[in-house]
Amino acid sequence: MSMLSEQDKQIVRAVQKGLSLVGRPFQAMAEQLELSEEELLARIKDMCADGRIRRFGAVVRHRELGFVANAMVVWDVPDEQVAMQGQIMAGFPEVSHCYQRPRQPGWSYNLFTMIHGRSREYCAAVADRISQSTGLTDYRLLFSTAELKKSSMRYFE
Repeated sequence: MSMLSEQDKQIVRAVQKGLSLVGRPFQAMAEQLELSEEELLARIKDMCADGRIRRFGAVVRHRELGFVANAMVVWDVPDEQVAMQGQIMAGFPEVSHCYQRPRQPGWSYNLFTMIHGRSREYCAAVADRISQSTGLTDYRLLFSTAELKKSSMRYFE
């Protein structure tokens, strides 16, 4: 892994501020950095490929978008069916996260799905559709009561 050049640091500073809500956010960022969009994207891809950037993701503030009901649906899935059922659940567009966790004493649930909706009733209806699709009936909806601050590390500030 090579060291970051001053231009690479400028790219990291720009990327960590977030993408503009425009049709071509990387083009707008590239213009600010006096690069072409292609050059910027190539530099970002190189930094991801060699580990200088380890994670490139998006933070969605669901409540600001009107998705005020967020339910973690916990499912008791037979262990031999987890992969198959997880694929089905992850295929629902309303599911933003789907992951397996080990069962804990007193807690039989081992598959978790996150559903974002505009109401609790909507989330419950999605969970019911997932239940019908998978044939799984042992589940619970756990609703969020607050959205916690979402922030990432800041580098070269």
